[in-house]
Amino acid sequence: MPLKQIVILADDGGKPPSGGGMTPLGRRKDIIRDLASYNTSPAAPEDDVLHGPGIRIEIAPGQDPVTQMLLTIDDEDIAWVVILRLARIFHWKLLDPVSGRELRAH
Repeated sequence: MPLKQIVILADDGGKPPSGGGMTPLGRRKDIIRDLASYNTSPAAPEDDVLHGPGIRIEIAPGQDPVTQMLLTIDDEDIAWVVILRLARIFHWKLLDPVSGRELRAH
């Protein structure tokens, strides 16, 4: 069975940033530091993939500030609790790239 993937975007409330483009999620080092508090971190400091309970989050190499991340569900039994909690805490909008549906967790 293929793994489910979700695109993580900043929940800007539907208001695009004044300069155009995508609203950043934050600075790369801040995102990595903050997610580490929730048991989600890279195996090595220079890695672009963060591993957490039931999930994997990929950050585009060299992107700073980060505008989107790719989340892969490794274990569906525990992943959704983790995903929804992180989305609420960090004000993420979750986009299913297959269906185009968006989920806001707050």
